[in-house]
Amino acid sequence: MGGLIDLRYLVLQKEHFGAFIEHLNLISKVVAPVRKDQKTNQFSFEEVSQAEEIALNYIPTILPPKKYFMPQYETLAEYDASRGQNMQPVVEVEKLILFGVHTCDLAGIQCLNVVFNDRPKDINYLIRKGYITLIGLECNNYCDSFASCGLMGTFLPQGGYDLFFTDLNDYFMVHIATQKGEELIKNFQFFTDPAPKHFKDLQHLREKKQDTFEPEVPIDRNLIPKMFAEGFEAKVWEEIGNRCLSCANCTNVCPTCYCFDVMDVPNLDLKTGKRIRVWDSCQNEPFAKIASGESFRALRSDRKRHRFNRKFSYPVKRYNKFFCTGCGRCSRTCMAKIDLKETITQLAQETGYLHTKEGKVWTSS
Repeated sequence: MGGLIDLRYLVLQKEHFGAFIEHLNLISKVVAPVRKDQKTNQFSFEEVSQAEEIALNYIPTILPPKKYFMPQYETLAEYDASRGQNMQPVVEVEKLILFGVHTCDLAGIQCLNVVFNDRPKDINYLIRKGYITLIGLECNNYCDSFASCGLMGTFLPQGGYDLFFTDLNDYFMVHIATQKGEELIKNFQFFTDPAPKHFKDLQHLREKKQDTFEPEVPIDRNLIPKMFAEGFEAKVWEEIGNRCLSCANCTNVCPTCYCFDVMDVPNLDLKTGKRIRVWDSCQNEPFAKIASGESFRALRSDRKRHRFNRKFSYPVKRYNKFFCTGCGRCSRTCMAKIDLKETITQLAQETGYLHTKEGKVWTSS
């Protein structure tokens, strides 16, 4: 069975899915993908109480589940200056179950885990992470044309979850990955042991996906960091820089962007207040400005180049990981219609790394 047979797999019939969501709600708050509007194809992670609210087939949500691990606005400390420099640390936590996380977003959370575990460790992030239970949901098909999960290799599950659901028509194949996941289902009576047929179905789906999710840009993924190094002065950066509006939509919706600012917010008495952390963006001109007024990346072209290198080059050197997960959110939300796949294709053309496809063999053009 290709190594799929594992005692940590169980089967849940679709008819019992509603009861399972009710079971989760008895344990803690449940968050899942929900369609924002029946007329639009937009989704968001929101609190749910029943299965009917959950969108099992959805394109990546407007904001990634990163918002639960690293909130847009987060209190780090509270202070009272009336009694000297009295500041008390704060960790805002909430126990929740995050259901329906696609593999691209699981990959994004894994990137954040690496960053915030790096020295100096981010205690607030790590404590909050411990309160969240992750239940993944497999994409059986492409979500839309903006995705590049084939290029980034994120279309199959690669860990980072407690439970993982795969929709196989009238039932779910469920992989139990952690003790937390085991605890979550131990008192739910409707899970059954898988039969050989269930493993065959799962293997068939995964084999089909291997053929479907091919690299969306014809380049060798292993050579991407080298391509970015050689393309530092490529014309594509100026071209997309001229189009960029510096709105920072791309970084706000990215599942791996983690830049933030810290500021003190006083109350009206001007003696008490709080220190907060807020999302920031390398696409904002003041981001790289120093005290003398100089900016290291005053040009939009420099900022666009920096952002792409922060996904495909710099983290590979430091963490041996790409920080693009192929979710397509940046292209989907860009008001200037800057498309990630088109940008990489143009860079590959300029640097000579683009290939043509003949059958299933990549050959130099």
